[in-house]
Order: sequence, then C-alpha cells, then structure tokens
Amino acid sequence: MDNLTFRYSVLLVEGLKVTPQSSQLTFIFLLIAYVFTMVFNIGIFIQILAEKSLHQPMHILFCHLPVNDVMGVIALMPRLLKDLLTDPSERYITYVECVIQAFFTHLYGTTSHTILMIMAFDRYVAICNPLRYPTIMSNKMMVKLSAGAWGAAVVPVSILIGLSVRLSHCRSVIQNHFCDNASLFKLSCENTVINNIYGLTFTVALLTSSLGWVVLTYLRIAMVCIKSKNKAAKAIKTCSSHLAVYVIMMACGLTVIVLHRFPEHTDNRKFASVMFHVIPPGLNPIIYGFQVREIRQRMLKLCRRKVSSK
Repeated sequence: MDNLTFRYSVLLVEGLKVTPQSSQLTFIFLLIAYVFTMVFNIGIFIQILAEKSLHQPMHILFCHLPVNDVMGVIALMPRLLKDLLTDPSERYITYVECVIQAFFTHLYGTTSHTILMIMAFDRYVAICNPLRYPTIMSNKMMVKLSAGAWGAAVVPVSILIGLSVRLSHCRSVIQNHFCDNASLFKLSCENTVINNIYGLTFTVALLTSSLGWVVLTYLRIAMVCIKSKNKAAKAIKTCSSHLAVYVIMMACGLTVIVLHRFPEHTDNRKFASVMFHVIPPGLNPIIYGFQVREIRQRMLKLCRRKVSSK
C-alpha cells in the first residue's frame, strides 16, 4: 500500500478498554475529578491575583502551575469523557484535532517540570540568599523565569510533534486512549528512527535536568539549614509544599514511562497516564492552598459563608 498523507482524515481512537458496566462508574469518577480540578485550580489562581498580599515571587510563580494544570486537564478529559459514552467503533477524531491534543498533552507534561524547576530556584534564593532575595527576584527576573519555563517546553515539544506531522501515514487507528506523539508516528509506515531518537533524548534530557536541578537546589538548602536552625524551620515551612508537589508529579510521570517498557501492561499504562492528568492537578491546589496561610483563611471564610447561607 502506498504511503499517503491524510492530515485532515478521520482517525479511530482505541480508547480505554472498560466494560459497559464499569464505563459509567469510570465516567462519573473522571467527571468529578475534572470538575474538582477545574474549580480548585481556577479558584486558587483568582485568589492569588485578587489578594495583594499574595503578590510575591513565590506565589506569582506558582500561578503558572494551575494554568498548566487546567491546560493539561482540558487537553485530555473532555475528549476522554466523551469517548467513554461512545461506542468503541465510533470514537472518531480528525487528524488535526489529534495533533493539537498531542501537542498540549506533551506541553503539559514538560511544563510541569520546568515550572517546578523555577519554583525550586525561588526557594533556593529565599533560603540561601534572603538578604539579596528582593534584588535577585525582581520583576525582570520573574519575566525571564516565566518565559524560560514556557519557552523551554514549547520549543522542544513543537519539534517533537513536528517530526511526527512530517510523516505520511498508512494507518488510521490511534492505539491509545488519547493522541500523543507515539500514537502519531505509529500511524506511519515510514522509518521513524529519528522520531524515536529525538523522543528518547528529549525525555532523558527533561528528566535528568529536572531531577538534577531540584536535587542540587535542595542539597544547597540542606547545607544552609544544617548551619542554621532558624533557616531550617523556614525551609520546612516554605519547601514542603513544593517538594510534595514535585514528588507526586515525578512518581506519576515515571510510572507511565516505566509501564511503556512492558507491552503486556498496556491497560495499566493507560490508567496511569490518566492519573497523571488527574492526581497532580487535583492535589496541587490543595497542597498549596492549605500551606499558604492567606489562601487557607480565605478558603475557610468562603466555606463558612456557604454553610451559614444554607
């Protein structure tokens, strides 16, 4: 069969393999998770923007996290929820929609790392150089860090997806529950060595730079804390939420990567990849919301008003 380029063709998404009985329960669970994630992330973002006392570098940098979480959830969940209620033989998606979904799902995963990296830098400066903190974390630096976090994700992800879009393809079935880069280049009958090499290099570079940077900053913070008990108390208070968010994100992401090496666990990998778009975005606003006193107090006030109004 000759290779043809169907950039505007209709593809069939394999989707999650769930029984008709469990599909409704899965739909309800994911719908609740979707609504919860959207409400809390948008809510905490609005609170930080509205509260002047939260207009500090730490909280402003954190604002990128709920924005990224909302983007990641929107990229996956609406389509996944629709497919759960659709017959497996009718789960169609256009090629353009598939490419867009693949781009934003990979952008979400990549930016999750880069945002937490710049937040780690902020915590390092705050604890190791407190006197120079206002000077170092100036508005200009904030813009640079923000642009760097998104730019370092957009450029390599664009290349990643671009390498797959350039290929012609002879298949029309997405062998996954959503569109990602691997699903796109597996549609092709051409040689995909370049795609595999770039994808592997990109993943290794991202994980090693992310983990290396976070470990390095926390080692430096630990060295400072050993010398000063006062700084140790401050570090525990300000770094615990960041470290918890990073560990959760890393654990969910590595689970998906490891399961990719075991084809016999395809269904488990699909479930793990869904959880990567559910657990971190759902827990991030809770972890930060209860850690930041101003946000916690405001959330409690809102809850009390709702209870008293009833």
